[in-house]
Amino acid sequence: MSSPKQLIEGFSRFREMHFAKDDALYRDLVEQGQAPKILVVACCDARVDPALILDCAPGDLFVIRNVANLVPPAENQGHYHGTSAALEFGVRKLNVGHIIVLGHAHCGGIHTLLEGDMQKEEAFISEWMGIVDAARQQVNREFPDADNMARHRACEQQAILVSLDNLMSFHWIRDRVEQGALALHGWYFDIERGELLGYNTAAHQFEVL
Repeated sequence: MSSPKQLIEGFSRFREMHFAKDDALYRDLVEQGQAPKILVVACCDARVDPALILDCAPGDLFVIRNVANLVPPAENQGHYHGTSAALEFGVRKLNVGHIIVLGHAHCGGIHTLLEGDMQKEEAFISEWMGIVDAARQQVNREFPDADNMARHRACEQQAILVSLDNLMSFHWIRDRVEQGALALHGWYFDIERGELLGYNTAAHQFEVL
């Protein structure tokens, strides 16, 4: 896709499929409202569409996308909190039963964090990636001699764990997890290998699902 015209043509095909024929999918979604049971925090990378790679239909997922699929810690200093607000809506209004932090290989945000190549005018990115600076520090401490690919992969996965920890800083998430009403998951999509990995808390490592 390289132009809005192609997107409009795509919408025409979509409309023909779901609205011009006797397709009840969107009619039901309007009448019944959205009721997803799974919330996904994903990266805004154009290659990593959660609904596409997980083969989901409209209404299946409540998706939050941002740079590097990060979850900030719970805090309220009068700023704008898009990710936190979406989490609050998904958990407290939609009552999702699962939250998945979905990271991926070759993440540009993590590359920027590790390599420190942000420009001065990229203040928003710099501050945002600071959320998982602990992941960068851990990777530099534990893998000082590893090659770039290994360091990036380790940091991408460690950042998922930082976001999982940050989820527990929201009391309305922590309470539900402790009550058994909400489960948290860390997943990692390996674009090159076409594999989906999940974090095994008992083994302390990511494993192919």
